[in-house]
Amino acid sequence: MKIFISTFAAAAMLIAAGSHAQDFPVKPVRLIVPNAPGGGTDILARLFANGLQETWKQSVVVEYKPGGGMIVGTEYVAKSPADGYTIAMVATAHMINPSLHAKLPFDTVRDLSGVVLNSTTHLVLLAYPGFEAKTIADIIALAKKNPGKMSYASAGTGSSMHLAGELLKTTAGVNILHIPYKGGGPAFLDVIAGRIPFMFNPLYSSETYIKSGKLRAIAVASPARAPTAPDLPTIAETLPGFDVRSVNGMVVPAATPRNIVRKINADVVALLRQPQFRARMTDIGLDPVGSTPEEFDAYIRTEIAKWAPIVKASGAKAD
Repeated sequence: MKIFISTFAAAAMLIAAGSHAQDFPVKPVRLIVPNAPGGGTDILARLFANGLQETWKQSVVVEYKPGGGMIVGTEYVAKSPADGYTIAMVATAHMINPSLHAKLPFDTVRDLSGVVLNSTTHLVLLAYPGFEAKTIADIIALAKKNPGKMSYASAGTGSSMHLAGELLKTTAGVNILHIPYKGGGPAFLDVIAGRIPFMFNPLYSSETYIKSGKLRAIAVASPARAPTAPDLPTIAETLPGFDVRSVNGMVVPAATPRNIVRKINADVVALLRQPQFRARMTDIGLDPVGSTPEEFDAYIRTEIAKWAPIVKASGAKAD
């Protein structure tokens, strides 16, 4: 009789949990952006907020909690109630921070669960027009001929643009110097002027410079060619396995019930399949993805493991 009651109680709990997920959300949802307003993550968050409000018939409020290279906002979500009503937008820094910081106020894998990898962005290697190297093979040959004398710019230490250069160093076996700037603007100016030979930057925000002839695109850092620039080779065509992408995704506290995680995932993926929504993402330089929660968790673990030795070899530390 006790076994029957226990089984019945367990079944009732499962039914209740399923019903709860089916009804989710029954109150406003907060989408936490761990950056200042105005960046790419903010733009994407507002796109999702508008789309999910229509789906859920509930308010989706975008809140900004910048600081610490995304750590402040992500910590806030990691320590929020695990009920699905507080979701963090995360980017590539989410996978780099565990190696860049000696100690984080949360465990990236244990304290947070992936909901969906929603988009990727191609990074491109840009050089000033007069740079003698025209291909990745040329850059490698030139760097080997002049060890420690060639440099590259980035928007800041620990960024995906910085670590793309560090990955190039380790995979090609070359010694090039990293020159960090406080933002992409100053880096662009020095590369355009030829003071620094090259830099990595998101393709979509580089197209104006490329089309105007101020900078020359050499290759993209993703494993496949960019649909918007199919004639531009990949670095992986010269260095097999080379893969650096700027990504965006969503995470929630790890204890969030899986049926709620799957409900959020399904609704986000449904948005990503809408032609109009996809077109709006493409307009801001994002390639829609739409993974499962399990796929995003696996991606996070793989990327943390990939970046750990690169960060260590570079000697990079958080500012």
